[in-house]
Amino acid sequence: MKTVKLGRSDLDVSRLCLGSMSWGSGNSPAEGHAQIDRARERGVNFIDTAEIYPTYPVRAETVGRTEEIIGDWVRKSGRRDNVVLATKVAPANPNVRGGDGFHGGNIGATVDASLRRLATDMIDLYQLHYPERGAYHMRGNWTYDPSGQDRAETAAHMLGVLQAMDRVIRAGKVRFFGLSNETVWGMSMWIRLAEDNGLPRPVSIQNEYSLLCRTADTDMAELCVNEDIALLPYSPLGMGLVSGKYGPDSMPDGSRRTREATLNGRVTPRVWSAIDAYGDIARKHGLDHNQMALAFTLSRPFVAAPIFGASSMEQLETALGAADLTLSQDLLAEIDAAHRDHPMPF
Repeated sequence: MKTVKLGRSDLDVSRLCLGSMSWGSGNSPAEGHAQIDRARERGVNFIDTAEIYPTYPVRAETVGRTEEIIGDWVRKSGRRDNVVLATKVAPANPNVRGGDGFHGGNIGATVDASLRRLATDMIDLYQLHYPERGAYHMRGNWTYDPSGQDRAETAAHMLGVLQAMDRVIRAGKVRFFGLSNETVWGMSMWIRLAEDNGLPRPVSIQNEYSLLCRTADTDMAELCVNEDIALLPYSPLGMGLVSGKYGPDSMPDGSRRTREATLNGRVTPRVWSAIDAYGDIARKHGLDHNQMALAFTLSRPFVAAPIFGASSMEQLETALGAADLTLSQDLLAEIDAAHRDHPMPF
């Protein structure tokens, strides 16, 4: 499998990243370990997790469980040097650390906790899961309310976090740091404050990006290309919507949608026609829907590695098959036409 440098870092990561959000809830620890082993066999060296995983829903009793599952694999396999580990610190949530979000005063402690759970002495990529402020993310563009925002307070918070990141990086506990669910303004602020103060610069951003969610195509894409920021698309399959397994009246037993019917707002009346349009393109070209969707993200010049999850080994094998798939210009043109007909379906 091909690899790519992650932004301005020296991390060589595989073009596909193995997500772990369901390990400890939808998938057992043994299934998670089997997925890591198979992904490694196929050349995937990049694993993404988070403090709050597993999710749907976030529960106090399971916070950190997915990191622990990965840590168990590290201990049992002895193959820590074979993988690039990325995790994320949670913002304020009543079920995580008593509701204390992340800030300059606790980043050291949150890093130490993740290190213990992951059974490692260094985290390769430490990410901020969500901004600690109101922002246009997670479909917030429909309801965003700027009241109560204070730019000076936000900048002070960011500077405190950057200083804390500098401390953990200098201590050898973290190699690089990145953002997640961040906006173009937010990313530009992190970059400016880092450069103005001689502090660590973010190397990546983990935002939603897929055939169904292409808000990164304009301003964020330009920022990533010009500032050497790697985009790590999450939900590149639209939480399974792209596969066609769901329908207006179809909800397979045991699927994520049985636990969260709207898939966090992604199920809308307009999403079904968009799914049908992309499904028609895949069938026309004799491609698997999921592989085409992943290959599409890989075709974008600002994308480093899409993060995919799998609930079964069969799904894992399908996703891994996208690594060597190159979409023709004719097919990409058809995707572009479908996008114009079905923009922002959720």
